[in-house]
Amino acid sequence: MKRIALVTDSTADLTPALIKDWNVHVIPLKIRFAGEEFYDGELTAEEFYQRLRNASALPVSSQPAPEDFLQLYRNLLQKYDEVISIHLSANLSGTVNAAWVAAKNLPGKVHVIDSKTISLGIALMIKEAVHCIRNGLDSIQIKERLNTARNNIETMFTLNTLEYLQKGGRIGKVTGLVGSLLNIKPVIRVNEEGIYVPAGKTRSQDKALDQIVQTLQQLANGRQVKALAIAHGAALEAANKLKAALEKTFNLPTDIFTQVSTVIGVHTGPGTVGAAVHFE
Repeated sequence: MKRIALVTDSTADLTPALIKDWNVHVIPLKIRFAGEEFYDGELTAEEFYQRLRNASALPVSSQPAPEDFLQLYRNLLQKYDEVISIHLSANLSGTVNAAWVAAKNLPGKVHVIDSKTISLGIALMIKEAVHCIRNGLDSIQIKERLNTARNNIETMFTLNTLEYLQKGGRIGKVTGLVGSLLNIKPVIRVNEEGIYVPAGKTRSQDKALDQIVQTLQQLANGRQVKALAIAHGAALEAANKLKAALEKTFNLPTDIFTQVSTVIGVHTGPGTVGAAVHFE
């Protein structure tokens, strides 16, 4: 049986406990406030949102270079036979492209996968990959299982404002909502192309959370739920409400409950709440 290493990037929003338990190797993105640059996770959530509130200009994020990936892959291949590398949607970041460039130097050894999602959606794909590796599947079988998982994972979130997505250039197909955002809480879905699309707009955060639950119920379309994940950006109370509602709706406990990474926070701002569901 071949030894397979698992790599992702920091936008997967895995908790330190999960990273350790699942033996995942995480390559960080970076954020820059004026002249200061930080690796994703280097600032605590409290420090990050305090800086975000006080910043005169919106911070920017940057992806790892191909050389960063290549160094990580080469180090891992000293111990492992192959690498599965799962990353943020190519339509939201160039991170996965950098991984592809690096992988070309190690043909047959590194298998790069575009998750076509973000945050918790990536986390649930990682969870599936861990299960496959622990059950002795080879890389071809794992890639097949991950393709199936990708088609059965739904990721949705709500924001206090679209200001950060708009300024950060990650607005996707949600631009039509921008002009009507006074006192509106948008609900956004990551579609099958890995792009943000509008899924609704409400007058309050509570109604936005209800919309997420209702939409995920509709998207289930008779399928059972395999795994559930919740994340937030400086919105713990709302995240707990969403957690309780989804656990009641789907009658299963939450697998992952966490805060979004600082890189995601740059583009979503405080008050973000989201969920990802893996159907089967």
